[in-house]
Amino acid sequence: MSSPHTIRWGILATGGIAEKFAKDLMIDPSTRSVSDIKHTVTAAASSSSSSRAKQFLESCKCPASASAYGSYQELVKDPNVDIIYVATPHSHHYQNTMLCLLAGKHVLCEKAFTVNAAQAKKLVETAKKKKLFLMEAVWTRFFPLSIQIRKMIEDGELGAVHRVIADLSFGQDVENTWGADGAKHRMVNPDLAGGAMLDLGVYPLTWCFQTLYHTVPASDRKAPSVLAAVEKYSTGADEKTSILLTFPSAPGGKHTAHGIALTNFRVATLPDGFNTAKPAIRIQGTKGEIQVDGPAFRPTHYRFIPAEDDLDPQVVKKGSNEKVREVECEIPGQGMFWEADECGRCIRDGKLESAGMGWEESVVIMETMDQVRKQGGVTYPEKIETTEYPVSL
Repeated sequence: MSSPHTIRWGILATGGIAEKFAKDLMIDPSTRSVSDIKHTVTAAASSSSSSRAKQFLESCKCPASASAYGSYQELVKDPNVDIIYVATPHSHHYQNTMLCLLAGKHVLCEKAFTVNAAQAKKLVETAKKKKLFLMEAVWTRFFPLSIQIRKMIEDGELGAVHRVIADLSFGQDVENTWGADGAKHRMVNPDLAGGAMLDLGVYPLTWCFQTLYHTVPASDRKAPSVLAAVEKYSTGADEKTSILLTFPSAPGGKHTAHGIALTNFRVATLPDGFNTAKPAIRIQGTKGEIQVDGPAFRPTHYRFIPAEDDLDPQVVKKGSNEKVREVECEIPGQGMFWEADECGRCIRDGKLESAGMGWEESVVIMETMDQVRKQGGVTYPEKIETTEYPVSL
């Protein structure tokens, strides 16, 4: 057996999501039955100080040899870094990712990929020109659970899929929760591209796209039409957004399908904090339904409910569906290592993009969010929307 290919990571930013990612990289790959790829963190950078970066590396139990930097500019120059994980707020993704690409580094950039589609296209264009790997960090796409569900759809187990309903909402008393300076909270701060859709809504959109778009042959994929209802917070960022997508070419036949993506700061998908409410995602086809229990960003359980026509008459007579299949997909850690494994394999194999989360799809999703914002009248400062580089944020 050949030895695993080691990927050397640089971590750009040292917040909560960066910490979860770095800790996942340190988990032994054999715990998830991976033997061809392994990861190490060789550097991290904080925009505030090198001491903060050093503290981050120690907290994540990264190798003692890892370098700590007090600026992102220093990080991208490190010759011991293969790929950089961009973990800043999405308002800064374009500028930070462009910095990495222009320095010749592969990039895994957190979602939402950028603030708008124009920025996403520019990053893709740059990665292609520089022959660098680039991927949006939609970790949920690489869960075994997601892969299993996509395969079920592709294999025709659901028949023709006509509708997907997906929700990720965090209900809270936002004024009191966020305090007197609530308007500056990252979730609703326009200077950080705040709002329910870009922060939470990207997950319901992910479920609509990975089931109704990604499962269709690439040659048949067409962008959906968009109808959105948006209510804005006092800052101008959206606090609740409901999106109806009509996909012109859907899996399982020549028909349209509806994707309904919901997100909200006032009510919750899981109101009691447990899984009492059950499915956050419902994928409905002519042969049955897949229900995915929440939360939408890190689900571990789904069930397949076959349609009545597919059941034995005696089963129906009993008044219960004994053919319901409950499936548990445990995650040994946070679950961010699967997307890292994908990056590692692509880099090892000389690929510039992932088949699981390709450039074209990331751009189409950003175009969809552009339409939602346009219909809802949600805008951000020019310095955040611009494709100029560099711009001081």
